[in-house]
This record gives sequence, structure tokens and C-alpha cells, in this order.
Amino acid sequence: MQRMPARIGDPLAAIDTPALCVDLGPFERNLARMADATKGIRLRPHAKSHKCATIARAQLARGAVGICCQKTDEAAAFVDAGVRDVLVTNEVVGAPKAARLAALARSATVGVLVDAGVAVATLSDAASRAGVQLDAYVEVDVGANRCGVRPGPAVLELARAISGAPGLRLRGLQAYQGAAQHLRKPAERAAAIASAVADARRMRELLLGAGIACDIVTGAGTGTWQHERDSGVYDELQPGSYVFMDADYGRNIAGAADLAFEQSLFVVASVMSTPASDRAIIDAGLKAFAFDSGLPLVHARGGAEYVKASDEHGVLRTSDGPPVTLGERIWLVPGHCDPTVNLYDWIVAVRDGVVEGVWPVEARGALG
Repeated sequence: MQRMPARIGDPLAAIDTPALCVDLGPFERNLARMADATKGIRLRPHAKSHKCATIARAQLARGAVGICCQKTDEAAAFVDAGVRDVLVTNEVVGAPKAARLAALARSATVGVLVDAGVAVATLSDAASRAGVQLDAYVEVDVGANRCGVRPGPAVLELARAISGAPGLRLRGLQAYQGAAQHLRKPAERAAAIASAVADARRMRELLLGAGIACDIVTGAGTGTWQHERDSGVYDELQPGSYVFMDADYGRNIAGAADLAFEQSLFVVASVMSTPASDRAIIDAGLKAFAFDSGLPLVHARGGAEYVKASDEHGVLRTSDGPPVTLGERIWLVPGHCDPTVNLYDWIVAVRDGVVEGVWPVEARGALG
């Protein structure tokens, strides 16, 4: 585990860099906006974005019914931290993983997705051996072309298999259109979710017509959740990145009615070298960010641009602004918040220039 980069009461200048920081003002406003906008529908935020029990508890305190995570080890970290309702929005394949998941259901409500009959059998066996009940959802591929079964008879077949399996309780359908979250134009996102909604509605009607209960249709993300909320089909929403935001979400063009969330997550770095008038080097490189969505953006500091990274160095172009000084703190917006968070053991929570909290990232590195 990394050493704590700061202590409560420290000024910003005392934070050891590089450090993952949350600006509490925007962060708390993001929490409140989502909670207010989802009254009347179940909110189950996706905790793969933050991997932090302190943040999960803040979401639950504002009315969330539970959280989502993506791995059995993530689920274990949150259950161990006291979260009592967790949905693994992923397929869990293999006896060891199924057994871990079933063990968690002794102290929490635990849900899981299925898209194959063999997984139903494995999960049923694990739940029966543990003497517990797992909630199960049929994952429907509504356009993401990732996991899930295509809309049609296979959905009904899986629902029937779950309904007849000891230790499993059919809760409904997972219908997440992940590919729509970063479509740049509002009309593109709206069209993608309209198609997903149509598929989800048709599959719910298919189950109900066969006499199979479908209590919950769950899905949605930070880029589209308002469409699912207003669809009349979705009962539960799973946005995650809204608490932090990132550079890639910032590239989405907002629709006229889109609720805006603020950037609250930053990597704070220090200038470690100023070898030329047009170049400065900071202590945050490839090991400090996820680069799958591009380079980080320099925040609120004119005349500096992050242009290159190596393992432990970030290169800033500084030819167009005031001189960069040795030791200067640079605040950077990650390209993709989720995998960037996974690089850190601690989140430093700051308000008005002072460290107010240092939160452990309990589910960091939870890959299994």
C-alpha cells in the first residue's frame, strides 16, 4: 500500500505528489444533483468509478438503494466495509468466483448477471452449498456488443432457467448500453438509448407474457441516464462517473436538457524540472494516469499543456504562458477517471485549500 500522501488539516502545498485529489465542493454538488434528479426511481451508482467505501456510504446516505461493482473482489471489499446491497454488473464464471460471491450473500444482498445457462447452474450450485440466495438478472445486449444475449427467445429461456434454479431469485433484466455513453452528439446518444429502451421494453413484455415476473430493468450510465430515467421502462439507474467526471466525458456535447456535473477529480503533480523556457517536467507520467482516453488536461493554469508521458515523467509545453516554477503544483484532469482511480490507494479530499479527509480506495486492484 502507498503511504498516505497527506494528513487532515494539511495545506495543499503539503500534499505529497503525485496524489489523487477530490475537490469536495464540486463532488458534493454532483452527489446532490444526482440524488435530487433521481427521486422516484431507484439509484444504484456504479462503484467501479471510485472503488471507495467512503463515497459509497455518501451515495447511500443520499438515497441510493445499493451500489454496483464489476468484480467479485470489488463486491467483497464493499461488503467488508459495511455496504449491504451490491450488484455485480458482470458475468461471474467458474466455481471459485461463484463460491466467493455466494459467501458474500451471507451478510448482504448480492446480485449478479447471467448470459449463459452454464453460469446459472454454477451460481445455483454455489448458492445452494452456501445456504444463501443470489439475485440474478438476465443481461440483454441492447447495443453495446459486449456481454449479454441478444433480444429474443434466449432471454426468456435464461429467465426460465433462473426461475427454476435453487438458490437463485430472478430479479429482472440488465440493459446497459455502454457504447452510448461517449457518443459525442446529443442526438446520437438519444437514438442509441431509444433503441435500447425498445429492446428492454420488448423483453420485459416477453417475460410478463410468459408469466415470469420482471421486477427490475436496470442499466444506464453517466452519459445517458436521463434518457433511461424518462423512458418509463427502466426502474433503476447505474451511473458512476458523475461523482468525478473526466476529460473524455467533457468532450461530450451537452444537450439542452442535460444536467451538468462538475469536474471534481484531479491528479495533483509537482514540477520537478524546468530544463527549457518552453518545457517543464512534472512527477506524474504513465504510472499516474490511465491513458486509454487520451492525455490529461492541465486544469486552471493557462499557458501549460500536457504533451507527453514516460513512466515517471510528464512533459508540459509551456511556451504560451507565464513561467513554470520548480515545485509548482499542477492540477490535472484525467482522461478516464475509473482506471486512474485504480492506480491509487488514497483519495485526498480537499476544501478551500485544506485537506479535509484522506479516504482509502478499498477496492483498488480488485481484479478477480
